[in-house]
Amino acid sequence: MSQISYLHRGGERPLIGVPIHRFLTGVARRFPDNEAVVCLWQGRRLTYKELMEEVDRLARGLMALGVERGHRVGIWATDCVEWILLQLATSQVGAVLVNVNPAYRLAELEHGLKAARVQTLFLMPSFRKSSYAEMVRELCPELETADPGHLRCTRVPELTHVVVFDPGNIPATERPAPGFLLWNNVLERGDAITAKEILDREASLDCDDPINIQFTSGTTGFPKPVVLTHHNILNNAFFCGEALEMTDRDRLAVPVPFYHCFGMVVSILGCLTHGACVVIPEPHFNAQATLEAVAKERCTLLHGVPTMFVAELEVEGFKDLDLSSLRSGIMAGAPCPEELMHRVMNDLGIRDILIGYGQTESSPVTHATCAGDSVERRTTTVGTNLPYTEVKTVAPDTGAVLPRGEQGEVCFRGYHVMRGYFEMEEATAEAIDPQGWLHSGDLGVIDRDGYLAITGRLKEMVIRGGENIYPAEIEAYLARHPKVAQSAVFGIPHERFGEELGCWVQIHNGETATPEEFRDYIAAGLAHYKVPRHLRIVDDFPMTVTGKIQKFRIREIVEQELEEEIAEGESSASRPTDLSIPTSESA
Repeated sequence: MSQISYLHRGGERPLIGVPIHRFLTGVARRFPDNEAVVCLWQGRRLTYKELMEEVDRLARGLMALGVERGHRVGIWATDCVEWILLQLATSQVGAVLVNVNPAYRLAELEHGLKAARVQTLFLMPSFRKSSYAEMVRELCPELETADPGHLRCTRVPELTHVVVFDPGNIPATERPAPGFLLWNNVLERGDAITAKEILDREASLDCDDPINIQFTSGTTGFPKPVVLTHHNILNNAFFCGEALEMTDRDRLAVPVPFYHCFGMVVSILGCLTHGACVVIPEPHFNAQATLEAVAKERCTLLHGVPTMFVAELEVEGFKDLDLSSLRSGIMAGAPCPEELMHRVMNDLGIRDILIGYGQTESSPVTHATCAGDSVERRTTTVGTNLPYTEVKTVAPDTGAVLPRGEQGEVCFRGYHVMRGYFEMEEATAEAIDPQGWLHSGDLGVIDRDGYLAITGRLKEMVIRGGENIYPAEIEAYLARHPKVAQSAVFGIPHERFGEELGCWVQIHNGETATPEEFRDYIAAGLAHYKVPRHLRIVDDFPMTVTGKIQKFRIREIVEQELEEEIAEGESSASRPTDLSIPTSESA
């Protein structure tokens, strides 16, 4: 009889049953003089003792602003020390940190703030071409006349505090508008909060309290707010660190964005739960700066998505850098080709690089390989499930548990499953069944040894260089364009990014348009990585007999045409040659 692909995995270490701040206080007492955070681009270094002191002062400032347990506090910024301070300070006072993607434009920002009902927003003034302060002023023109801390915004009615900080010029001394607060204003207000008040707040918290909202997407076409608890992310971070055999002597170079679960949970909390050091090379991914940070800081660990490792391997003269300190790290976000794995192991010297898999709704990691796994295991599977978690594959049509070796939808259950989508009961019920199983939407096969191979997706999500892209969101945005009759956004294979975006657009009769017109339209309203590389204006679509667009047929047509172009030596005209990745780099 075939073995059923339902696995429960125990662990040698018990689950952590306390709130984040209480656990990290214990770590800081054990390693007070260890460096906790090093931000090279800001020129800042904090030991565990210094980190917790700064966190405590900011936490008092939040309380002085009136931030209560369960209040939503947003952060809109690239990777910096302040990001980590706010992450830990919100956990200390029981507030829910809301991660805002630095690549967002105005429409996405408004949706996110409303969906999470954000009450306090921290932001950096700008980054590259994105002026965050100007977008907030456009969203909330009342900032021009409001007293700081007393905002009443018509479009985002629950937003009352907007705090600006400049990581490159600390402390910031200029407010973009009268209604903004400055970071130092918050710290100064916190001086009025007594030790008893902050301790009483900490004592009132529970490990099952919500602590974080991250955004993912679904069939609605707009990102959904995923609610995660102390228990979710603290344990997931800890066991990711255990998979890496992390200790207080490790130093992790973190080029991945903090707004994403990979950066916030796996990287930051993974380090801080083990007394290790978080090294921040740049505010956004830069391949050369990352490798130089590894060499300068003698980093032992390196995280990233496959496209990041590809870019690092293409840095001119990288072999001249001393990367001999590297021993391990995690590659996640997209499948790792075998050739890339060999190069990471041999050329970068990361012999024990691990593969991680999961999703935001699972805090995020569900599976990981281990150091002893073969290259084949690390390129054809995503490893085994983490301790204290369950996994099974089920028939998509019946929900029946399938034998190992048979393809089915991958489902998870355990401490890592999200609380739900914020104030979206119906969507939550669609994702988590009555027995507590989170349905991933991914297709996979579990082998006899418990290793999971991801074989496809029930959903249409496109993974470009580790960034999840949801076609429904782009299609919904295109539908607002007066010339667009309908559109179809889809993923097509790409050797470097894993997948690339394609789009077919049908315009209304009598209209004329160019592909560039629609690319510019998307770029003006959505994040840069959501702009389709291959965009075509068509007269009609391949359809089913019931009138539904056949995206699989469109993909076949585009892939065939690309293959023919390559054969004719014309691939350079249609395939991306840049190394841009889904971080705030091009925001």
